Amino acid sequence: MNVDHMVKMANEIGAFFASESPPGQAPKDVANHLKRFWDPRMRREIVAHYRLGGAGLSDLALSAVGLLATEGSAAAGGSAPQSAPPSADRGKPAG
Repeated sequence: MNVDHMVKMANEIGAFFASESPPGQAPKDVANHLKRFWDPRMRREIVAHYRLGGAGLSDLALSAVGLLATEGSAAAGGSAPQSAPPSADRGKPAG
């Protein structure tokens, strides 16, 4: 699936939970939604995008995908979960 489309969907899901969830709970709710309703391939692709900096993801969606990345690393037996993307270039055009 096109990563831009997944970013748009993750941001829309984040916007919904931002208005429906108690403060601080929204990232967990978005991550749970992605775990429950997104195909595993979609989750792997959005996590890979996150690890490359997560360009285009809202702060809420970025936090939620970060939770997925951390859980995925722990489930795969990774020694050090990557809980935050490289943020120096996030959202900035290359060049």
